Amino acid sequence: MAKRWLSLSLEKKVRWIAACAGAVVFFSIGANLLVAGFGLGGFGKILDDNAASLAFWSAMESERLAFERYADTSLPEEKERFLEAKARTRRCLDALPLDYRETGPAIYARTWSIRNMYENYEAETKALWEMNPDDSDYVERLYQIYRLQGYIKDKAGQLEQLTMEAGNARYESQRPLLVLLPLISILWGAAALWMVWRLSRSVRLSIVQPVVILAGEAARIAQNDFSGPEFTVQGEDEIGLLVQSFYKMKEATRGYIHALKENHEKERQLQAVRLQMLKSQINPHFLFNTLNMIASTAQIEDAKATEKMITALSRLFRYNLKSGASVMPLDRELKVVQDYMYLQQMRFGKRIRYCADCAPQTLDILVPSFMLQPLVENAVKHGLSSDSKGGRILVRAWKEGTRLWISVADTGVGIESRRLEQIRLALRDGDENGTGIGLGNIYRRIRAMYRDGEMFLYSKSGCGTAVQIIFTPETYKDEDER
Repeated sequence: MAKRWLSLSLEKKVRWIAACAGAVVFFSIGANLLVAGFGLGGFGKILDDNAASLAFWSAMESERLAFERYADTSLPEEKERFLEAKARTRRCLDALPLDYRETGPAIYARTWSIRNMYENYEAETKALWEMNPDDSDYVERLYQIYRLQGYIKDKAGQLEQLTMEAGNARYESQRPLLVLLPLISILWGAAALWMVWRLSRSVRLSIVQPVVILAGEAARIAQNDFSGPEFTVQGEDEIGLLVQSFYKMKEATRGYIHALKENHEKERQLQAVRLQMLKSQINPHFLFNTLNMIASTAQIEDAKATEKMITALSRLFRYNLKSGASVMPLDRELKVVQDYMYLQQMRFGKRIRYCADCAPQTLDILVPSFMLQPLVENAVKHGLSSDSKGGRILVRAWKEGTRLWISVADTGVGIESRRLEQIRLALRDGDENGTGIGLGNIYRRIRAMYRDGEMFLYSKSGCGTAVQIIFTPETYKDEDER
């Protein structure tokens, strides 16, 4: 049997286990339903009948007491209480079982008699309401109602006794079943437990244990540890093939990593050479010397505005080409923005106004280099340049707890809601075609450089745009963590 089990495919094993588990569940549900059917069907009916007869007796007693209080006081509120008690009694009377096949002749006759007496009692009560207390036969009718109430109460007690006796007889007739059914359930439960244990053992040895070992080996490999021992699985099913394939892959990966480590140093040197070749394509000294020569010529010609513009442009190029670090103080970023806005204000004149409001304690904080200028450029290009009235750009920075908040806002034309949602989705998906290179690059850098880095974009058509960058400087991740 064990050899046959090991030779089965994994699909057939799962089907066999599922069929056995389904049989266990099916027969367990059937046994529980059988026990519940006898319990709820038999004893539930007995309890319901007893409860109904007891409720009617109790309601009749409450109605009798309420009637006595009303007869003694004649107060309207006591009459209201009596009518409420009477309505409750009627509901309890209607709830009494009146099925000859279920109740038997004695209970059926008693219930029928009580219903008839209660209808006569209601007629007497109705006649009493229509009489005046000064009428000659008022007292006689009042005592007649007392007698009917007492008589109905006595009959209700007799009905309760008959119901109890019938319930006891039914209980005695079903007692053997109540002993047999739990015994059958216990035996079936023991058999089901044994079957579940066998299934659990088969699943553990054939499926769970190999998968757990494979998971442990995979976790060890994820930590670059290939020293784990190999193990074998009995059987020729898919799990056995998976284990064999896994260890073949492990050996292949171990050889690949070994070769990769040998070539890593060569590749790093090659990348350094390529980077140096790329940097040499633009000679910063030539660019700076040329700009300085033009600035000197403008100074000689007394062209102060031209000189300031060239000087500002020179600083922008110097910062862009010589800033090798990934982070810079916020104060230096603000100076770059100030040079850029000076050039834009020379172009647009008084149409564009620029203001920076940064808390002093934020100026020395290191932020991603070349982060603010692209955002300000977007504000000028997309927000203010197309507006004939121009507008204002405000750069703010402040701290809330340990987090640094940086905001670049403009009062330009804003962004339509549909386009704004497209930009936000493109930021999350990393689609530069939907966001532009500058905005998408800043979003990815913030998320990559800081563990809690976030960037939010707010805008409304005709009301301007605001970009907020939030991060904790202490959560800066070095190159190995990214």
